[in-house]
Amino acid sequence: MATDNKVLDKGGAVREGEELDAKAVSAWLRGQGVGVVGEPTVTQFSGGASNWTYRLQYEGEDKNQDLILRRPPKGTKAKSAHDMVREYTVQKALKDAYPYVPEMIALCTDEAVIGADFYVMERMEGIIPRAELPEGIDLNPEQTRLLCTNVLDALVELHQIDYTEHPDLVNLGRGEGYCERQISGWDKRYVKAKTPNVPSFALVRQWLAKHTPADSKTCIIHNDWRFDNVILDADEPTKVIGVLDWEMATLGDPLMDLGSALAYWIEEDDNIIMQQFRRQPTHLEGMMTRDEVVEYYLKQSGLEIDNWTFYEVFGLFRLSGIIQQIYYRYYHKQTTNPAFKNAWLVIHVMHAKCLKLVAQYEGEALFNAHVQPHLEDIGVDAAAIEQLPSPVQKVVKSILPKGYLAKSSQSPDA
Repeated sequence: MATDNKVLDKGGAVREGEELDAKAVSAWLRGQGVGVVGEPTVTQFSGGASNWTYRLQYEGEDKNQDLILRRPPKGTKAKSAHDMVREYTVQKALKDAYPYVPEMIALCTDEAVIGADFYVMERMEGIIPRAELPEGIDLNPEQTRLLCTNVLDALVELHQIDYTEHPDLVNLGRGEGYCERQISGWDKRYVKAKTPNVPSFALVRQWLAKHTPADSKTCIIHNDWRFDNVILDADEPTKVIGVLDWEMATLGDPLMDLGSALAYWIEEDDNIIMQQFRRQPTHLEGMMTRDEVVEYYLKQSGLEIDNWTFYEVFGLFRLSGIIQQIYYRYYHKQTTNPAFKNAWLVIHVMHAKCLKLVAQYEGEALFNAHVQPHLEDIGVDAAAIEQLPSPVQKVVKSILPKGYLAKSSQSPDA
């Protein structure tokens, strides 16, 4: 089957202000013994909230003439959030044990070259399944299910790697206590990034802290597992050939990795607000539901869970924190990117989903008993909900546990 070039993932024009000094990169690559030919055609991949990614197409014919360069955004202050050395090291160390990692070419820590650390890797040619599959890729329900299981199998395979055999991987994490550190860390980050128009998550944060389990095990986790971070074979689009974006990879609990992944898993019948923020094709007929994903993962991995609700609520809260950190910059006019303008709306929906999951786990009576100490928070959240556009407000109120907002009217501060 001949590959249709239209379905392959391609870069576009380089965004204004994000130009790359390609000649400096070429000279540096040659200094590293990489025999690139001529000067490259430079394109840039979409995105921008994360690291900047460029394609360098040189004139030579071999695969080391078609390269990908990754660098942090300009003005990045928190180097740990865009750590090129870490991202490069993880992939280089994983390559022998995990076939889906691209081949690393070279790492540059000399900021004199382009003004930031960067690394270069071979380009893996294929399809990246974003919110919609590319035009021309029409999968029937059976093929869609196969794609789904293949993506999950690649996650299970990652979690099975014996990281102790790779010194560079052993140094990635801090050992036991990962779940506890994540709950504490995201609690602090959310509070710091909160703006007046989003919910406090007070009850959710308290519930997560109270129900934090011991780590199920420690393994390599990707920490950003989504369909749009995998590459599919263009000739066999249900087959995974690559996994990208390793910047958040660490040693941690695999069930936390799964919970984080499911926060992005928008099903066909999910509400309209979540559908608008969908960034992977999990709505297609044949895709597993979130419950089926958990059941399949546990069967394949051999792990057991006492309280799946904890991991699901954590995933939603963590994603809310990630989105809120981005929205905080827009709210305080540190960025004018219009893509961030309505991010606060989906945070309300995810907060309501968290509360509903907690209420289902606790039972109505116990949930309402837990809510009682938080009347002031509920009053604040209720006031914020009233400021939502009518369609979003309707969705949020339809998700919230029965009687939740009624309690706020009992509060003298509401």
